[in-house]
Amino acid sequence: MNLPTLQRASPGPVEHIRTTCPYCGVGCGVRATRSADGRIVIAGDEDHPANRGRLCVKGSALAETTGLEGRLLHPKMRACGGGALHAASWSEALDAVASGFRRVIEQHGPDAVAFYVSGQLLTEDYYVANKLMKGYIGSANIDTNSRLCMSSSVAGHKRAFGEDLVPLCYEDLELADLIVLVGSNTAWCHPVLFQRIVKAKAARPALQVVVIDPRRTATCELADLHLPLASGTDVWLFNGLLAFLADRGVADATFINDHTVGHAQALEVARSGTQGVQGAFDLEHYAGRCNVDPQTLLAFYRMYARTERVITVYSMGVNQSSAGTDKVNSIINCHLQTGRIGKPGMGPFSFTGQPNAMGGREVGGLANMLAAHMELDNPRHRSLVQGFWGSPTIADRPGLKAVELFEAIEAGRVKAIWIMCTNPVVSMPDSNQVKRALQRCELVVSSDCMEHTDTHAFAHVLLPALGWGEKNGTVTNSERRISRQRPLLDAPGEGRPDWQIVCDVARRMGYAGFDFAHPFDVFDEHARLSAWGNVPHERDGGNGTREEGDDGGGANGASRVFNLTGLIGLGRAGYDALQPVQWPVRTFDDGTPRGTERLLSDLRFSHPDGKARFIATAPRSPVYAIDCDYPLTLNTGRVRDQWHTMSRTGKSATLASHVAEAFVDMHPDDASRSGVREGELARVSTRWGSMLARVQMGGGMSRGSVFVPIHWNDQVASDARVGAVVNPAVCPVSGEPEFKHTPVRIEPFECAWYGFTLSRAEPALEGIAYWTRIQGKANVRYELAGREPIGDYGDWARRLLGVDDPNADLPEYIDRHAGVYRAVHVREGRIESCVFISARPESSSRAWLAGLFAKDALDADERLGLLVGEPLFSGADTGPTVCACFGVGRTTICAAIREQGLTSAAQITASLKAGSNCGSCLPELKKLLAETESTTLVAS
Repeated sequence: MNLPTLQRASPGPVEHIRTTCPYCGVGCGVRATRSADGRIVIAGDEDHPANRGRLCVKGSALAETTGLEGRLLHPKMRACGGGALHAASWSEALDAVASGFRRVIEQHGPDAVAFYVSGQLLTEDYYVANKLMKGYIGSANIDTNSRLCMSSSVAGHKRAFGEDLVPLCYEDLELADLIVLVGSNTAWCHPVLFQRIVKAKAARPALQVVVIDPRRTATCELADLHLPLASGTDVWLFNGLLAFLADRGVADATFINDHTVGHAQALEVARSGTQGVQGAFDLEHYAGRCNVDPQTLLAFYRMYARTERVITVYSMGVNQSSAGTDKVNSIINCHLQTGRIGKPGMGPFSFTGQPNAMGGREVGGLANMLAAHMELDNPRHRSLVQGFWGSPTIADRPGLKAVELFEAIEAGRVKAIWIMCTNPVVSMPDSNQVKRALQRCELVVSSDCMEHTDTHAFAHVLLPALGWGEKNGTVTNSERRISRQRPLLDAPGEGRPDWQIVCDVARRMGYAGFDFAHPFDVFDEHARLSAWGNVPHERDGGNGTREEGDDGGGANGASRVFNLTGLIGLGRAGYDALQPVQWPVRTFDDGTPRGTERLLSDLRFSHPDGKARFIATAPRSPVYAIDCDYPLTLNTGRVRDQWHTMSRTGKSATLASHVAEAFVDMHPDDASRSGVREGELARVSTRWGSMLARVQMGGGMSRGSVFVPIHWNDQVASDARVGAVVNPAVCPVSGEPEFKHTPVRIEPFECAWYGFTLSRAEPALEGIAYWTRIQGKANVRYELAGREPIGDYGDWARRLLGVDDPNADLPEYIDRHAGVYRAVHVREGRIESCVFISARPESSSRAWLAGLFAKDALDADERLGLLVGEPLFSGADTGPTVCACFGVGRTTICAAIREQGLTSAAQITASLKAGSNCGSCLPELKKLLAETESTTLVAS
């Protein structure tokens, strides 16, 4: 069967739509042009403050992800006894969901049901889901995949500031004199912001950048200093900084005395355990704990001490830890002690992982919070929310956080779950436990835009939702900026927006309060709730005191910084035309919305006394330690051109061209001790599970640590779910899992052969031990490996490639002694498929072979080169992709460096355009410059 091509309905006239990228938390503005023939052209929005026209390669490739291949277009249901999913009407599916949830609630109570939602939902979707669960069902069992990426930051903000507040804006990155990037591979994970830092440093070389990360990542190419600290030791490092600053007199005593509480205790804990003489600062103690060179650590401490305008950016490397919240607070403590907060160019800055994790926080989309920044454990807040909603009940205790939730499902305490826009069988830690839980669950509902995911194998009801380009609503980025996602395509099939699906179910369950006709109606209610009881006040009451129990909102109020008063009553036209704006939002004199760039400039915090809190952060090691059986530490994360579980990015040939398959990056010494070789396959094992990955020695790993990306799953690989090997330990405060530290063992995965295939049709993979699927522009590629020798190569290749015609044009090359086999199927002069097999990992040029599929007919030289696996003439093979934006390969770049004498990344860009769009490949260009220079010197 050839790869399918599905078409949408006729699109109509040309349209230009301003919308927002659906990937990371940067929240880039996108200009999408839809032509009369249905073609979509994507560009950055020059007027959007978040990105000023820049897009990373993922955003630039959005048009490649809007096809209908693999889409869930109609409701589907599974019979009670199991079996295959079958088509159903919306009425049947919605009735099944409503009646199923209602039955479980009646028999077992509201805490026996749950929602598991997503930071990729729009704010309007999030709002109605949270309203239904907490105000009508009466349970707080609604949690989100944002629990996996930013909940430690939320908890740290609330402990320090009294509210989940990000005080800075992106402009501050250009105003700082020192940017400290902690646990953040910004170059790959937030490339548009990274390029903003690059540009700022080029304009002002005095700006210093420090990277604190166990790995030497692409971000380090910009760094003035890199601290490769041991995994899990961030609290020791920042406690050391706090003590160093205090001992050097770098403290704002006035700010500490007037605006904070708890400094002495936090400092005492930071100093505890040191071995300094008579209480003197002990550099060796902190350096030893972090496994960092003492002089390198001292250099960082001194840089921080002498720099007033310092921003500490942190991301997943801080949050995803069993001590994640303490890590966040140890960072914030240093800013509080120095008073470096609430002013331009300084403060702690959480870079959010998902496009609407912030919006989910606004509406209370976590199991331990209410809507509109109100608190679940505060009776006054619960009364305010219930009164505003007019709901029959209100959740009065925290619900189950993500890991707890799936444990409760397996234990039988939660019997029905609705999963929205996420894929927990891939993304959760100890994900085999999630499989067991869903297998036991009485009712599993999933609303998603994709039909085939690892999670859907366990679903009883599938509800077709909308994807990017079809949705209509709002998202909030890392700097609190609310932006519109606008539709540029009609809803495909029977797809519906998530907010509407939730409302449909709520009404069928008999609940009022869900008669929204348009996403604007939902947003307006959300804005009105943000202002409900939110009375502005002088937070210290004018005299520095408050009545006991007063949270600042008066007898019936709940004062908080989050406030969308200026967005109430926009009307449909005003909502459709809404420009990006940062909360809190009030109004100018003329009634137009007035956003707020920075928070805390008044030095008043959201705790009842208006003061910030120092949090004493006693260091502790990760929950699970390495041992003889599992001697290495596993770190997980993203790669440059992929996103989450690849249900969207996996459709793009452009994005697949950079990193083709799951890998395990290791230090060469660890690889040698583990008995594995670069390019071959290895088994990655822990106490919780195992997976297969290609061995890589990228040069960025410290001894004792390995890295595996998070994206691959059972839809695109035979055995590459890293979630299956990650431990389930969580931060006791935030509930965020410890994705960055799992004891692991690496072993050889012995193979009789390695190979790959490219074809226009899907190959037959039965009996193949290892495979990974890579989407191409006119083909699909599979990397393959087998544990058993191939008997009859010809018969095997024909079955694999689906060649039934005995007279087919199928030239072959066989070297049985070397274990080499190659075959190419050509039909009417055009390549249909090819397969390359060898005893060692196959080195033939995938890029050149893939390019041949774009041709209507092969010329004689190309046919001759096919079985060789490379072109007969130099220059035709571009090599592995480095710049995905312009399709520039490694071979092309290295040749240009040598032949043109290029000595800088800027010269490569001028010659080949590589690096001129998103800039994500610039660190790799610099690395290739160094490698080519080194090779040239050796050769000479």
